[in-house]
Amino acid sequence: MTQINWMEEVLKRKDDFLNQTIELLNIESVYDESTITKEAPMGKGINEALTYMLNLGEKDGFTQKNVDGYAGHLEMGSGEELVGILCHLDVVPAGDGWSHDPFDAIIRDGNIYARGAIDDKGPTMAAYYAMKIVKELGLPINKRVRMILGTDEESQWRCVDHYFEKEEMPTMGFAPDADFPIIYAEKGILDIQFNQDLSKENNESEYKLISFASGRRVNMVPDHAKAIISGPKFDVDAFNRHISELGCKPSISEENGYQVLTVEGVSVHGMEPDKGKNAGIALASFLNQFGMNKHAESFIKFIVENFKGDSRGKNLGVAYSDDITGDLTINIGIMQYEDQKGGTFGCTLRYPVTTEIDSVISTLTTSGNKYGFEFKELKNSKPHHVPQDHPLIQTLQKVYEEQTGEEATLLTIGGGTYARSLSAGVAFGPLFLGKPEVAHQKDEYAEIEDLLKATAIYAQAIAELVK
Repeated sequence: MTQINWMEEVLKRKDDFLNQTIELLNIESVYDESTITKEAPMGKGINEALTYMLNLGEKDGFTQKNVDGYAGHLEMGSGEELVGILCHLDVVPAGDGWSHDPFDAIIRDGNIYARGAIDDKGPTMAAYYAMKIVKELGLPINKRVRMILGTDEESQWRCVDHYFEKEEMPTMGFAPDADFPIIYAEKGILDIQFNQDLSKENNESEYKLISFASGRRVNMVPDHAKAIISGPKFDVDAFNRHISELGCKPSISEENGYQVLTVEGVSVHGMEPDKGKNAGIALASFLNQFGMNKHAESFIKFIVENFKGDSRGKNLGVAYSDDITGDLTINIGIMQYEDQKGGTFGCTLRYPVTTEIDSVISTLTTSGNKYGFEFKELKNSKPHHVPQDHPLIQTLQKVYEEQTGEEATLLTIGGGTYARSLSAGVAFGPLFLGKPEVAHQKDEYAEIEDLLKATAIYAQAIAELVK
């Protein structure tokens, strides 16, 4: 395959690539329960993105199939073996603080800015154009290549669960939804909830927590928190100083006779919470200085005593590490409290491949009970690991080294990609080593040059895997 200049082929199609990437990014493909129908089980916006890709593929000569709105695929080639490229079209909510409309993609200073630019619509289009290049070059294909388009990766993975109940499992494949060179192992992902037991006795106090709200998804570090409180006036300077020292932005106002405390933090992907600033934890740590009724106090103390300065689960009693995937991490991504209704927490736990997860769950249950909270398991995606000598890894290492001139080292992550849906799947780009991780953050972007480089790598990889 070395006689083909893959980057040259990519650059021939650059304008079309960018235009269609922008069109896809401009679709607000966030899970929307209010617009769910039988044809759109994840909501209108996500269905629109799926339809866009399937129509594009059909126009370009790929075989397309919509699998009940949960997922779809685009296929080319023939043969018994199937190579899968697993992408997702859903994105996390935009969040606050963007400098422009997150669903009106813009190109500035060599970057393309929009929600989903790097996670995962930009990389999806890169993989699509890679397939298109191989197809248009008329290269010999002795296997089938199938791009599988998921719609619920950022939430509960109902898309791939439904898809593989009805469709064939690829022999091997990759997901363009993480880092280069190659991610061959992924931590397990345990999404959990703690619900307050209101049967325990409550009391009155000088301060009353009317409501507390922070976070939208368990896999995002919350960048906003708001508490409404009745009681004596807080010292504004003390509040501002406390929150600022934690790297967040504070604000106090009044609303209907109540004090309203708000905090702005920094959102990042929940797989590594320490890279962000959790607004909910910051706000709770300030409120923890003041006495409140027992339900509110238990809510606040649960946050502060278990999560402030601790993303490794030490205070919860579940800290663990192994030589393959490193430390267990835990992110508290949802914190909700209402007077009379009590509190709820949503967390995501990323655990190493050798973790005894049943023991972890037992410990979390006990830890929650200490504060009057009941543990609930939402979803457990087991760890994923492909042997280093697998032909898939050998091929992708060869391609990456030929394209970049750099060693294709093997990596592990705490994030979860669709690669774990495959018996033999790895995550393969698009983020190059040393580049900032901006997925799930405000003003998310992808470097256009890097997307084009990734497209060339994917094109050669596809050609090598199917020859």
